[in-house]
Amino acid sequence: MPDAIVIGAGPAGLACTVAMRELQIDCLTLDKAELLGSVWRRHYDRLHLHTDRRHSGLPGLPMPRTYPRYPSCAQVVAYLEEYARHFNVVPVLNTAVSRVTREGKLWRVETSTKSWIVPVVIVATGWFDFPHQPQFPGIKTYGGSLVHSSAYRNPLPYTGKRVLVVGFGNSGGEIALDLAEAGIDVSLSVRGPVQILPRDLLGVPILAIAIAQQWLPARLADFLNAPVLRLAVGPVEKYGLRRAAKGPRRMIEEDGRVPLLDIGTMAKIRDGAIKIRGNIRHFTPEGVEFMNAPAERFDAIVLATGFRPDLRRLLPEVKGVCDARGKPLVSGRPMAEPGLYFCGLIAVPTGQFREIGIEARRLAALVKIYLT
Repeated sequence: MPDAIVIGAGPAGLACTVAMRELQIDCLTLDKAELLGSVWRRHYDRLHLHTDRRHSGLPGLPMPRTYPRYPSCAQVVAYLEEYARHFNVVPVLNTAVSRVTREGKLWRVETSTKSWIVPVVIVATGWFDFPHQPQFPGIKTYGGSLVHSSAYRNPLPYTGKRVLVVGFGNSGGEIALDLAEAGIDVSLSVRGPVQILPRDLLGVPILAIAIAQQWLPARLADFLNAPVLRLAVGPVEKYGLRRAAKGPRRMIEEDGRVPLLDIGTMAKIRDGAIKIRGNIRHFTPEGVEFMNAPAERFDAIVLATGFRPDLRRLLPEVKGVCDARGKPLVSGRPMAEPGLYFCGLIAVPTGQFREIGIEARRLAALVKIYLT
């Protein structure tokens, strides 16, 4: 039996596997999909990394210098495949873990065909398999096309239609932009106050600034950045948006909400190609009625309402590691249950790929100590 099992063969799972192998820890990597990096193969076509290439390499292998500053989905997949080849990581695919339970001082990892008993388990599944779909009043009466953003690929199915995108996170903003650039009549339902960041500020990736300021308290960093961000983004209130009282760092750290990294959405809002609407009161058979506006007809609605990891089914008997909704309490650090760890499961302001690399190396060191 291996010393550790890693659940997930995406960026976090591969990084953890490589980091543990560097410390001579015998580990087995499992994934339910047919191919590694499956989540990145399912994202919408135009998606690029929101963090720059230089800060997005996993442990031991930087992203190629031939990649642009913000690599595409296809380039991320190619990088993950090369990463696995480079370190000879061969995950066991088509193997879905059904649950993880205590077996004395060890852990039992169960699948439909086999189970393992090991000292250490690292959950590195990401959150893409947990789309959050709010149950708006009347949603079951709506007769048009209704999908979560995780099922959106490109504008082609929406040609000639009126489309409503619900949510002002990065998926919502970018999908609305994708539709607007294709000449589609698109509105964006914004449910509350927002924070907007330019992806680059004065030619520097906003991530690099966040990394430089990571040691500052969130309130201080937000206070120092507020004037220049207001200047860079411009006034948003005149377009029907409300700026959040919390700054971007506090929003991420306290609420788990990631501000919109603007790559052109605001320009389309300013020129009217993307129309802003408020929160939804209820759905109708032909569209929606908004809180402060009359009902409108929409042929299709895309729910860009985010993702909420829920690990209760995977860890049915494990206490003290997740909140009441199954969201991990910590990631990349020791938890209440010895030998159980999470990687890459909590949003950070300094880049998710970068954080995965940091967490993977930290966890490998912790696992080495735990095993000895």
